[in-house]
Amino acid sequence: MFETLSDRLDKVFSGLRGKGRLTEADIDATAREIRIALLEADVALPVVRTFIAAVKERARGAEVSQALNPAQQVIKIVNEELIEILGGETRRLRYAKQSPTVIMLAGLQGAGKTTLAGKLGRWLKAQGHTPLLVAADLQRPNAVNQLSIVAGQAGVDVYAPEPGNGVGDPIRVAADSIEHARRTMHDVVVVDTAGRLGIDAELMAQAAGIRDVVQPDETLFVVDAMIGQDAVTTAEAFRDGVGFTGVVLTKLDGDARGGAALSVRHVTGQPIMFASTGEKLTDFDVFHPERMASRILGMGDVLTLIEQAEQAFDAEQAEKMAGKLVSREGFTLEDFLEQMMAIRKMGPIANLLGMLPGAGQMKEQLKQVDDRDLDRTAAIIRSMTPEERVNSKIINSSRRVRIANGSGVTVTEVNQLLERFAQAQKMMGQMAGSMGLPGMGPMSKKARGRQMQAQSKKGKKGKGKGGAAKRGGGPARRPPGAPALPPGAGNPFGGGFPGGGMPGGMPGLPPGQGLPDLTKLNFDQPGDERPSR
Repeated sequence: MFETLSDRLDKVFSGLRGKGRLTEADIDATAREIRIALLEADVALPVVRTFIAAVKERARGAEVSQALNPAQQVIKIVNEELIEILGGETRRLRYAKQSPTVIMLAGLQGAGKTTLAGKLGRWLKAQGHTPLLVAADLQRPNAVNQLSIVAGQAGVDVYAPEPGNGVGDPIRVAADSIEHARRTMHDVVVVDTAGRLGIDAELMAQAAGIRDVVQPDETLFVVDAMIGQDAVTTAEAFRDGVGFTGVVLTKLDGDARGGAALSVRHVTGQPIMFASTGEKLTDFDVFHPERMASRILGMGDVLTLIEQAEQAFDAEQAEKMAGKLVSREGFTLEDFLEQMMAIRKMGPIANLLGMLPGAGQMKEQLKQVDDRDLDRTAAIIRSMTPEERVNSKIINSSRRVRIANGSGVTVTEVNQLLERFAQAQKMMGQMAGSMGLPGMGPMSKKARGRQMQAQSKKGKKGKGKGGAAKRGGGPARRPPGAPALPPGAGNPFGGGFPGGGMPGGMPGLPPGQGLPDLTKLNFDQPGDERPSR
Protein backbone atom coordinates (compact mmCIF):
# COMPACT_ATOMS: atom_id res chain seq x y z
CA MET A 1 0.00 0.00 0.00
CA PHE A 2 1.04 3.63 -0.60
CA GLU A 3 3.89 2.54 -2.91
CA THR A 4 3.37 5.47 -5.28
CA LEU A 5 3.36 8.06 -2.51
CA SER A 6 6.28 6.46 -0.67
CA ASP A 7 8.44 6.40 -3.82
CA ARG A 8 7.76 10.05 -4.65
CA LEU A 9 8.38 11.27 -1.11
CA ASP A 10 11.60 9.28 -0.93
CA LYS A 11 12.87 11.09 -4.04
CA VAL A 12 11.86 14.45 -2.59
CA PHE A 13 13.70 13.86 0.67
CA SER A 14 16.77 12.50 -1.11
CA GLY A 15 17.13 15.90 -2.76
CA LEU A 16 17.15 17.60 0.65
CA ARG A 17 19.83 15.35 2.09
CA GLY A 18 23.18 16.99 2.53
CA LYS A 19 21.92 20.56 2.48
CA GLY A 20 23.20 22.45 5.48
CA ARG A 21 20.73 25.28 5.16
CA LEU A 22 17.35 25.49 3.46
CA THR A 23 16.45 28.61 1.52
CA GLU A 24 12.96 29.89 0.76
CA ALA A 25 13.33 28.44 -2.74
CA ASP A 26 14.24 25.00 -1.33
CA ILE A 27 11.13 24.97 0.86
CA ASP A 28 8.86 26.05 -2.03
CA ALA A 29 10.34 23.41 -4.36
CA THR A 30 9.96 20.70 -1.72
CA ALA A 31 6.36 21.71 -1.03
CA ARG A 32 5.60 21.66 -4.76
CA GLU A 33 7.01 18.13 -5.15
CA ILE A 34 5.08 16.91 -2.09
CA ARG A 35 1.88 18.43 -3.52
CA ILE A 36 2.40 16.56 -6.81
CA ALA A 37 3.11 13.34 -4.93
CA LEU A 38 -0.12 13.64 -2.93
CA LEU A 39 -2.23 14.44 -5.99
CA GLU A 40 -0.76 11.49 -7.89
CA ALA A 41 -1.67 9.30 -4.90
CA ASP A 42 -5.32 10.37 -5.40
CA VAL A 43 -5.52 12.45 -2.23
CA ALA A 44 -8.44 14.91 -2.22
CA LEU A 45 -7.48 18.44 -3.25
CA PRO A 46 -8.78 20.14 -0.03
CA VAL A 47 -6.68 17.73 2.00
CA VAL A 48 -3.59 18.47 -0.11
CA ARG A 49 -4.01 22.23 0.31
CA THR A 50 -4.39 21.96 4.09
CA PHE A 51 -1.39 19.64 4.37
CA ILE A 52 0.95 21.75 2.21
CA ALA A 53 -0.03 24.97 4.00
CA ALA A 54 0.78 23.44 7.40
CA VAL A 55 4.13 22.04 6.22
CA LYS A 56 5.24 25.32 4.60
CA GLU A 57 4.26 27.38 7.62
CA ARG A 58 6.27 25.21 10.01
CA ALA A 59 9.21 24.82 7.60
CA ARG A 60 9.65 28.58 7.36
CA GLY A 61 9.70 29.06 11.13
CA ALA A 62 12.44 28.86 13.72
CA GLU A 63 11.75 25.14 14.09
CA VAL A 64 13.76 24.50 10.91
CA SER A 65 16.08 27.51 10.66
CA GLN A 66 17.62 26.80 14.10
CA ALA A 67 17.87 23.03 13.66
CA LEU A 68 21.24 21.31 13.37
CA ASN A 69 19.96 19.38 10.37
CA PRO A 70 17.22 21.39 8.62
CA ALA A 71 16.46 18.67 6.04
CA GLN A 72 15.75 16.07 8.70
CA GLN A 73 13.63 18.57 10.56
CA VAL A 74 11.47 19.05 7.46
CA ILE A 75 10.99 15.28 7.24
CA LYS A 76 9.97 15.28 10.89
CA ILE A 77 7.39 17.99 10.16
CA VAL A 78 5.97 16.01 7.22
CA ASN A 79 5.73 12.92 9.42
CA GLU A 80 3.84 14.80 12.15
CA GLU A 81 1.45 16.42 9.67
CA LEU A 82 0.77 13.03 8.06
CA ILE A 83 -0.10 11.62 11.48
CA GLU A 84 -2.45 14.55 12.06
CA ILE A 85 -4.24 14.05 8.73
CA LEU A 86 -4.60 10.31 9.41
CA GLY A 87 -6.29 10.97 12.73
CA GLY A 88 -3.62 11.96 15.25
CA GLU A 89 -4.06 9.06 17.64
CA THR A 90 -5.48 5.55 17.57
CA ARG A 91 -9.24 5.40 18.11
CA ARG A 92 -10.46 2.35 20.02
CA LEU A 93 -13.91 0.76 19.99
CA ARG A 94 -16.35 2.12 22.56
CA TYR A 95 -18.08 -0.68 24.42
CA ALA A 96 -21.49 -0.33 26.06
CA LYS A 97 -21.65 -0.24 29.85
CA GLN A 98 -24.37 -2.87 29.68
CA SER A 99 -24.13 -5.78 27.20
CA PRO A 100 -24.49 -6.25 24.38
CA THR A 101 -22.37 -3.70 22.54
CA VAL A 102 -23.91 -3.16 19.07
CA ILE A 103 -21.69 -2.49 16.04
CA MET A 104 -23.41 -1.70 12.75
CA LEU A 105 -21.61 -2.03 9.40
CA ALA A 106 -22.69 0.22 6.50
CA GLY A 107 -21.34 0.88 3.03
CA LEU A 108 -21.73 0.26 -0.69
CA GLN A 109 -22.11 -3.20 -2.21
CA GLY A 110 -18.75 -4.77 -2.95
CA ALA A 111 -16.88 -2.84 -0.26
CA GLY A 112 -16.34 -6.07 1.70
CA LYS A 113 -18.78 -5.67 4.59
CA THR A 114 -19.65 -9.37 4.94
CA THR A 115 -16.04 -10.53 4.93
CA LEU A 116 -15.18 -7.69 7.28
CA ALA A 117 -17.90 -8.86 9.67
CA GLY A 118 -16.07 -12.20 9.94
CA LYS A 119 -12.70 -10.48 10.42
CA LEU A 120 -14.12 -8.20 13.09
CA GLY A 121 -15.80 -11.16 14.81
CA ARG A 122 -12.54 -13.10 14.87
CA TRP A 123 -10.67 -10.07 16.21
CA LEU A 124 -13.27 -9.50 18.95
CA LYS A 125 -13.07 -13.16 19.94
CA ALA A 126 -9.29 -12.87 20.24
CA GLN A 127 -9.86 -9.87 22.56
CA GLY A 128 -11.90 -12.08 24.90
CA HIS A 129 -15.41 -11.18 23.70
CA THR A 130 -18.27 -13.42 22.52
CA PRO A 131 -19.44 -11.78 19.29
CA LEU A 132 -22.64 -12.55 17.37
CA LEU A 133 -22.85 -11.82 13.65
CA VAL A 134 -26.28 -10.76 12.40
CA ALA A 135 -27.35 -11.39 8.78
CA ALA A 136 -29.40 -8.27 8.04
CA ASP A 137 -28.43 -8.20 4.34
CA LEU A 138 -31.47 -10.03 2.93
CA GLN A 139 -31.31 -8.63 -0.61
CA ARG A 140 -27.97 -9.63 -2.12
CA PRO A 141 -28.09 -13.19 -3.44
CA ASN A 142 -26.39 -15.69 -1.10
CA ALA A 143 -25.40 -12.96 1.39
CA VAL A 144 -26.82 -14.89 4.37
CA ASN A 145 -25.04 -18.08 3.32
CA GLN A 146 -21.77 -16.18 2.85
CA LEU A 147 -21.97 -14.68 6.34
CA SER A 148 -22.67 -18.13 7.82
CA ILE A 149 -19.57 -19.55 6.10
CA VAL A 150 -17.39 -16.62 7.18
CA ALA A 151 -18.67 -16.91 10.77
CA GLY A 152 -17.78 -20.61 10.78
CA GLN A 153 -14.26 -19.86 9.57
CA ALA A 154 -13.89 -17.20 12.26
CA GLY A 155 -15.25 -19.50 14.96
CA VAL A 156 -18.10 -17.18 16.00
CA ASP A 157 -21.90 -17.53 16.11
CA VAL A 158 -24.29 -16.12 13.54
CA TYR A 159 -27.96 -15.07 13.80
CA ALA A 160 -29.71 -15.71 10.48
CA PRO A 161 -33.45 -16.41 10.95
CA GLU A 162 -34.31 -15.46 7.35
CA PRO A 163 -33.00 -17.17 4.18
CA GLY A 164 -32.38 -13.88 2.39
CA ASN A 165 -32.37 -13.54 -1.41
CA GLY A 166 -35.11 -10.91 -1.11
CA VAL A 167 -37.11 -12.72 1.60
CA GLY A 168 -37.58 -11.22 5.07
CA ASP A 169 -37.51 -7.88 6.82
CA PRO A 170 -33.93 -6.74 7.66
CA ILE A 171 -35.11 -4.16 10.21
CA ARG A 172 -37.04 -6.82 12.16
CA VAL A 173 -34.09 -9.23 12.01
CA ALA A 174 -31.76 -6.55 13.39
CA ALA A 175 -34.21 -5.70 16.21
CA ASP A 176 -34.72 -9.35 17.21
CA SER A 177 -30.97 -10.01 17.22
CA ILE A 178 -30.42 -7.80 20.28
CA GLU A 179 -32.81 -9.83 22.45
CA HIS A 180 -31.34 -13.06 21.04
CA ALA A 181 -27.82 -11.87 22.03
CA ARG A 182 -29.00 -11.21 25.60
CA ARG A 183 -30.52 -14.69 25.88
CA THR A 184 -27.44 -16.42 24.48
CA MET A 185 -24.95 -14.35 26.51
CA HIS A 186 -23.20 -12.64 23.58
CA ASP A 187 -21.59 -9.37 24.64
CA VAL A 188 -21.01 -7.87 21.14
CA VAL A 189 -23.43 -7.82 18.19
CA VAL A 190 -22.10 -7.10 14.67
CA VAL A 191 -24.91 -6.22 12.23
CA ASP A 192 -24.13 -6.78 8.55
CA THR A 193 -26.41 -4.54 6.44
CA ALA A 194 -27.23 -4.46 2.74
CA GLY A 195 -25.33 -2.33 0.27
CA ARG A 196 -26.08 -0.88 -3.13
CA LEU A 197 -24.17 -0.21 -6.31
CA GLY A 198 -24.63 3.50 -5.61
CA ILE A 199 -26.17 5.96 -3.19
CA ASP A 200 -30.00 5.93 -3.30
CA ALA A 201 -32.91 6.82 -1.04
CA GLU A 202 -33.95 3.20 -0.45
CA LEU A 203 -30.49 2.30 0.82
CA MET A 204 -30.39 5.24 3.18
CA ALA A 205 -33.89 4.60 4.49
CA GLN A 206 -33.15 0.95 5.26
CA ALA A 207 -29.81 1.73 6.94
CA ALA A 208 -31.42 4.51 8.98
CA GLY A 209 -34.24 2.14 10.02
CA ILE A 210 -31.78 -0.47 11.27
CA ARG A 211 -29.85 2.23 13.09
CA ASP A 212 -32.99 3.43 14.86
CA VAL A 213 -34.06 0.00 16.14
CA VAL A 214 -30.66 -1.30 17.30
CA GLN A 215 -29.26 2.02 18.59
CA PRO A 216 -25.64 1.05 17.74
CA ASP A 217 -22.77 2.00 20.02
CA GLU A 218 -20.54 2.15 16.93
CA THR A 219 -21.54 2.61 13.29
CA LEU A 220 -18.63 1.71 11.04
CA PHE A 221 -18.58 2.90 7.45
CA VAL A 222 -16.80 0.30 5.31
CA VAL A 223 -15.06 1.87 2.32
CA ASP A 224 -13.14 0.26 -0.52
CA ALA A 225 -9.74 1.97 -0.71
CA MET A 226 -9.50 1.13 -4.43
CA ILE A 227 -12.34 3.44 -5.57
CA GLY A 228 -10.23 6.57 -5.02
CA GLN A 229 -12.04 9.89 -4.74
CA ASP A 230 -15.43 8.13 -4.88
CA ALA A 231 -14.65 6.89 -1.38
CA VAL A 232 -14.79 10.44 -0.08
CA THR A 233 -18.04 11.23 -1.94
CA THR A 234 -19.68 8.05 -0.63
CA ALA A 235 -18.48 8.70 2.91
CA GLU A 236 -19.95 12.20 2.89
CA ALA A 237 -23.32 10.86 1.65
CA PHE A 238 -23.48 8.20 4.38
CA ARG A 239 -22.41 10.71 7.00
CA ASP A 240 -25.25 13.03 6.08
CA GLY A 241 -27.87 10.32 5.53
CA VAL A 242 -27.14 7.76 8.26
CA GLY A 243 -24.20 8.98 10.28
CA PHE A 244 -21.24 6.91 11.39
CA THR A 245 -18.68 6.99 14.18
CA GLY A 246 -15.70 5.41 12.44
CA VAL A 247 -14.27 4.25 9.12
CA VAL A 248 -12.90 0.85 8.08
CA LEU A 249 -10.62 0.76 5.01
CA THR A 250 -10.69 -2.48 3.01
CA LYS A 251 -8.53 -3.75 0.14
CA LEU A 252 -5.60 -1.55 1.13
CA ASP A 253 -3.29 -4.15 -0.38
CA GLY A 254 -4.82 -3.66 -3.82
CA ASP A 255 -4.14 0.05 -4.40
CA ALA A 256 -0.63 1.42 -4.62
CA ARG A 257 -1.91 4.99 -4.31
CA GLY A 258 -4.04 4.78 -1.15
CA GLY A 259 -5.17 8.40 -1.35
CA ALA A 260 -8.58 7.50 0.11
CA ALA A 261 -6.97 6.72 3.46
CA LEU A 262 -5.45 10.18 3.62
CA SER A 263 -8.67 11.87 2.50
CA VAL A 264 -11.62 10.20 4.17
CA ARG A 265 -10.73 11.03 7.75
CA HIS A 266 -9.98 14.70 7.04
CA VAL A 267 -13.09 15.23 4.91
CA THR A 268 -15.61 13.40 7.12
CA GLY A 269 -14.07 14.24 10.49
CA GLN A 270 -14.49 10.62 11.62
CA PRO A 271 -11.47 8.47 12.54
CA ILE A 272 -10.18 5.46 10.64
CA MET A 273 -10.51 2.63 13.16
CA PHE A 274 -9.56 -0.55 11.28
CA ALA A 275 -7.75 -1.54 8.11
CA SER A 276 -8.10 -4.70 6.04
CA THR A 277 -5.12 -5.65 3.89
CA GLY A 278 -6.03 -9.02 2.36
CA GLU A 279 -8.58 -11.77 1.84
CA LYS A 280 -7.67 -13.87 4.87
CA LEU A 281 -9.49 -13.38 8.16
CA THR A 282 -6.15 -12.56 9.78
CA ASP A 283 -5.49 -9.66 7.37
CA PHE A 284 -7.16 -7.18 9.70
CA ASP A 285 -5.89 -4.88 12.40
CA VAL A 286 -6.45 -1.67 14.32
CA PHE A 287 -5.48 1.42 12.34
CA HIS A 288 -2.59 3.32 13.94
CA PRO A 289 -2.01 6.75 12.32
CA GLU A 290 1.58 7.09 13.54
CA ARG A 291 2.54 3.64 12.24
CA MET A 292 0.91 4.26 8.87
CA ALA A 293 2.74 7.58 8.52
CA SER A 294 5.98 5.79 9.34
CA ARG A 295 5.32 3.26 6.58
CA ILE A 296 4.53 5.97 4.05
CA LEU A 297 7.85 7.69 4.79
CA GLY A 298 9.77 4.40 4.51
CA MET A 299 10.61 4.17 8.21
CA GLY A 300 8.98 0.77 8.68
CA ASP A 301 6.47 -0.42 11.25
CA VAL A 302 8.43 -2.28 13.88
CA LEU A 303 5.72 -2.05 16.56
CA THR A 304 3.20 -3.96 14.43
CA LEU A 305 5.90 -6.52 13.62
CA ILE A 306 6.55 -7.01 17.34
CA GLU A 307 2.83 -7.42 18.04
CA GLN A 308 2.54 -10.08 15.36
CA ALA A 309 5.58 -11.87 16.79
CA GLU A 310 4.03 -11.83 20.27
CA GLN A 311 0.95 -13.53 18.88
CA ALA A 312 3.00 -16.20 17.09
CA PHE A 313 5.45 -16.88 19.94
CA ASP A 314 4.47 -17.36 23.57
CA ALA A 315 6.70 -16.52 26.55
CA GLU A 316 7.05 -20.16 27.60
CA GLN A 317 8.24 -21.12 24.14
CA ALA A 318 10.75 -18.25 24.10
CA GLU A 319 12.13 -19.24 27.52
CA LYS A 320 12.50 -22.84 26.41
CA MET A 321 14.33 -21.77 23.27
CA ALA A 322 16.59 -19.43 25.26
CA GLY A 323 17.72 -22.35 27.40
CA LYS A 324 18.52 -24.44 24.34
CA LEU A 325 20.43 -21.70 22.55
CA VAL A 326 22.73 -21.16 25.52
CA SER A 327 24.49 -24.35 24.50
CA ARG A 328 25.79 -24.31 20.95
CA GLU A 329 24.69 -27.91 20.39
CA GLY A 330 21.25 -27.37 21.91
CA PHE A 331 19.55 -25.91 18.83
CA THR A 332 18.19 -28.76 16.70
CA LEU A 333 16.43 -29.06 13.38
CA GLU A 334 13.23 -29.80 15.30
CA ASP A 335 13.56 -26.42 17.05
CA PHE A 336 14.39 -24.81 13.72
CA LEU A 337 11.20 -26.22 12.18
CA GLU A 338 9.12 -25.04 15.14
CA GLN A 339 10.47 -21.49 14.90
CA MET A 340 10.07 -21.43 11.13
CA MET A 341 6.42 -22.52 11.34
CA ALA A 342 5.76 -19.80 13.95
CA ILE A 343 7.19 -17.21 11.56
CA ARG A 344 5.07 -18.68 8.77
CA LYS A 345 1.94 -18.01 10.84
CA MET A 346 2.81 -14.31 11.01
CA GLY A 347 2.00 -13.90 7.32
CA PRO A 348 3.93 -13.56 4.06
CA ILE A 349 7.65 -13.11 4.62
CA ALA A 350 7.79 -10.19 2.18
CA ASN A 351 5.17 -8.36 4.26
CA LEU A 352 7.15 -8.95 7.45
CA LEU A 353 10.38 -7.70 5.89
CA GLY A 354 8.48 -4.74 4.46
CA MET A 355 7.80 -3.53 8.01
CA LEU A 356 11.52 -3.08 8.67
CA PRO A 357 13.12 0.36 8.30
CA GLY A 358 14.70 0.74 4.87
CA ALA A 359 12.53 -1.91 3.24
CA GLY A 360 11.46 0.60 0.61
CA GLN A 361 14.94 0.47 -0.89
CA MET A 362 14.70 -3.25 -1.66
CA LYS A 363 11.19 -3.59 -3.11
CA GLU A 364 12.34 -5.57 -6.15
CA GLN A 365 14.19 -8.05 -3.95
CA LEU A 366 11.18 -8.43 -1.66
CA LYS A 367 9.01 -9.31 -4.66
CA GLN A 368 11.31 -12.27 -5.30
CA VAL A 369 10.87 -13.72 -1.80
CA ASP A 370 8.85 -16.93 -2.15
CA ASP A 371 7.06 -18.29 0.90
CA ARG A 372 7.12 -21.72 -0.72
CA ASP A 373 10.83 -21.87 0.13
CA LEU A 374 9.79 -22.23 3.77
CA ASP A 375 7.36 -25.00 2.83
CA ARG A 376 10.11 -26.86 0.97
CA THR A 377 12.44 -26.47 3.95
CA ALA A 378 9.71 -27.83 6.25
CA ALA A 379 9.21 -30.80 3.89
CA ILE A 380 12.93 -31.60 4.01
CA ILE A 381 13.04 -31.56 7.83
CA ARG A 382 9.84 -33.63 8.11
CA SER A 383 11.39 -36.26 5.84
CA MET A 384 14.12 -36.83 8.45
CA THR A 385 13.93 -39.36 11.26
CA PRO A 386 13.59 -38.06 14.86
CA GLU A 387 17.23 -39.01 15.45
CA GLU A 388 18.38 -37.03 12.41
CA ARG A 389 16.45 -33.96 13.51
CA VAL A 390 18.13 -34.02 16.91
CA ASN A 391 21.63 -34.74 15.59
CA SER A 392 22.15 -33.46 12.06
CA LYS A 393 25.80 -34.64 12.05
CA ILE A 394 24.74 -38.25 11.43
CA ILE A 395 23.16 -37.34 8.10
CA ASN A 396 25.59 -38.90 5.61
CA SER A 397 25.33 -39.03 1.81
CA SER A 398 22.94 -42.01 1.67
CA ARG A 399 20.64 -40.40 4.23
CA ARG A 400 20.65 -37.17 2.23
CA VAL A 401 19.54 -39.04 -0.89
CA ARG A 402 16.69 -40.66 1.08
CA ILE A 403 15.61 -37.30 2.55
CA ALA A 404 15.65 -35.67 -0.89
CA ASN A 405 13.51 -38.44 -2.38
CA GLY A 406 11.08 -38.27 0.54
CA SER A 407 10.62 -34.48 0.33
CA GLY A 408 10.57 -34.16 -3.46
CA VAL A 409 13.68 -31.97 -3.70
CA THR A 410 17.23 -32.42 -4.91
CA VAL A 411 20.19 -33.53 -2.84
CA THR A 412 21.73 -30.10 -3.46
CA GLU A 413 18.80 -28.43 -1.67
CA VAL A 414 19.22 -30.79 1.28
CA ASN A 415 22.93 -29.97 1.43
CA GLN A 416 22.22 -26.23 1.32
CA LEU A 417 19.72 -26.52 4.17
CA LEU A 418 22.15 -28.45 6.36
CA GLU A 419 24.97 -25.97 5.65
CA ARG A 420 22.78 -23.00 6.49
CA PHE A 421 21.44 -24.69 9.58
CA ALA A 422 25.01 -25.35 10.78
CA GLN A 423 25.83 -21.68 10.29
CA ALA A 424 22.69 -20.61 12.14
CA GLN A 425 23.46 -23.07 14.94
CA LYS A 426 26.96 -21.66 15.41
CA MET A 427 25.83 -18.06 15.15
CA MET A 428 23.07 -18.50 17.73
CA GLY A 429 25.39 -20.37 20.05
CA GLN A 430 27.94 -17.57 19.90
CA MET A 431 25.31 -14.88 20.47
CA ALA A 432 23.77 -16.73 23.39
CA GLY A 433 27.09 -17.68 24.98
CA SER A 434 28.64 -14.25 24.66
CA MET A 435 25.86 -11.72 25.17
CA GLY A 436 22.59 -13.48 25.93
CA LEU A 437 19.78 -13.61 23.40
CA PRO A 438 18.97 -10.21 21.91
CA GLY A 439 15.34 -9.28 22.12
CA MET A 440 14.39 -12.14 24.44
CA GLY A 441 14.71 -10.25 27.70
CA PRO A 442 16.82 -11.17 30.71
CA MET A 443 17.62 -14.85 31.07
CA SER A 444 16.23 -16.85 33.97
CA LYS A 445 18.52 -18.25 36.68
CA LYS A 446 18.36 -21.71 35.09
CA ALA A 447 19.30 -20.41 31.66
CA ARG A 448 22.09 -18.27 33.15
CA GLY A 449 23.42 -21.30 35.02
CA ARG A 450 23.49 -23.37 31.85
CA GLN A 451 25.31 -20.54 30.09
CA MET A 452 28.03 -20.37 32.77
CA GLN A 453 28.43 -24.15 32.66
CA ALA A 454 28.73 -24.12 28.87
CA GLN A 455 31.31 -21.30 29.03
CA SER A 456 33.31 -23.18 31.65
CA LYS A 457 33.46 -26.32 29.51
CA LYS A 458 34.41 -24.26 26.48
CA GLY A 459 37.28 -22.65 28.36
CA LYS A 460 38.68 -26.02 29.42
CA LYS A 461 38.42 -27.56 25.96
CA GLY A 462 39.93 -24.52 24.33
CA LYS A 463 43.32 -24.80 26.06
CA GLY A 464 45.82 -26.87 24.18
CA LYS A 465 49.58 -27.16 24.26
CA GLY A 466 51.22 -24.05 25.56
CA GLY A 467 48.09 -23.04 27.46
CA ALA A 468 46.74 -20.83 24.67
CA ALA A 469 43.01 -20.84 24.34
CA LYS A 470 41.13 -20.96 21.09
CA ARG A 471 39.81 -17.67 19.96
CA GLY A 472 36.05 -17.22 20.39
CA GLY A 473 33.59 -15.02 18.71
CA GLY A 474 35.16 -15.28 15.26
CA PRO A 475 33.14 -15.87 12.10
CA ALA A 476 32.18 -19.43 11.24
CA ARG A 477 34.46 -20.92 8.58
CA ARG A 478 33.20 -22.83 5.59
CA PRO A 479 34.17 -26.51 5.71
CA PRO A 480 36.80 -27.58 3.13
CA GLY A 481 35.17 -28.52 -0.13
CA ALA A 482 31.80 -27.02 0.75
CA PRO A 483 30.31 -24.85 -2.00
CA ALA A 484 30.24 -21.13 -1.32
CA LEU A 485 26.84 -19.61 -0.70
CA PRO A 486 25.61 -16.84 -2.99
CA PRO A 487 25.89 -13.30 -1.65
CA GLY A 488 23.36 -12.61 1.07
CA ALA A 489 22.31 -16.27 1.38
CA GLY A 490 23.54 -16.76 4.91
CA ASN A 491 20.08 -16.63 6.41
CA PRO A 492 18.59 -19.95 7.50
CA PHE A 493 15.42 -19.66 5.43
CA GLY A 494 16.99 -20.12 2.03
CA GLY A 495 17.56 -17.38 -0.55
CA GLY A 496 19.45 -14.25 0.29
CA PHE A 497 17.77 -11.16 1.63
CA PRO A 498 19.55 -7.97 0.60
CA GLY A 499 20.93 -5.57 3.09
CA GLY A 500 18.54 -2.84 4.03
CA GLY A 501 19.98 0.47 5.08
CA MET A 502 18.09 3.56 6.13
CA PRO A 503 15.89 5.33 3.59
CA GLY A 504 17.11 8.52 2.12
CA GLY A 505 16.42 11.48 4.36
CA MET A 506 15.31 9.44 7.37
CA PRO A 507 15.66 11.44 10.56
CA GLY A 508 18.80 10.54 12.47
CA LEU A 509 19.06 9.62 16.10
CA PRO A 510 19.79 12.32 18.71
CA PRO A 511 23.41 12.81 19.77
CA GLY A 512 24.64 10.03 22.01
CA GLN A 513 21.95 7.59 20.89
CA GLY A 514 23.58 6.21 17.78
CA LEU A 515 24.39 2.55 17.25
CA PRO A 516 27.49 1.28 19.09
CA ASP A 517 30.66 0.43 17.24
CA LEU A 518 30.58 -3.37 17.35
CA THR A 519 34.22 -3.64 16.28
CA LYS A 520 35.23 -2.34 19.73
CA LEU A 521 33.28 -5.00 21.64
CA ASN A 522 35.14 -7.96 23.11
CA PHE A 523 33.22 -11.17 22.54
CA ASP A 524 35.81 -13.47 24.10
CA GLN A 525 34.83 -15.68 27.01
CA PRO A 526 36.43 -15.18 30.45
CA GLY A 527 38.70 -18.18 29.93
CA ASP A 528 39.97 -17.14 26.53
CA GLU A 529 43.33 -15.58 25.88
CA ARG A 530 43.58 -13.28 22.94
CA PRO A 531 46.92 -12.01 21.66
CA SER A 532 47.28 -8.26 21.95
CA ARG A 533 47.52 -6.21 18.81
